[in-house]
Amino acid sequence: MAGIINLQDLFLNTVRRDRTTITIYLNNGYKLTGSVTGFDNYVIIMETDRGQQLIYKHAITSIRPVKQVKLNISDTEEQ
Repeated sequence: MAGIINLQDLFLNTVRRDRTTITIYLNNGYKLTGSVTGFDNYVIIMETDRGQQLIYKHAITSIRPVKQVKLNISDTEEQ
C-alpha cells in the first residue's frame, strides 16, 4: 500500500541534499536567498550571505528554487 507523499518534506530534502539555491518569500515582503541546511515541521534553517538563519514556516508565503527541482516521487512510494 502506497503511503501519503509529503511534498513539502520531499521538496525541502531535495534542495537541501542537492544544495540548490532557493529564495524564500516572507509574509512581510522580505526575501531570503541561500541554501537549506535543515528543516523540521516548524522551521527551515538556511545558510545565506548574512550567515545562518532560522525561518519559521508560518512566516513563509512561497519558495522559489533557482533551477527546476526534480522530485523523485517513486522513491518515496517504496518507503
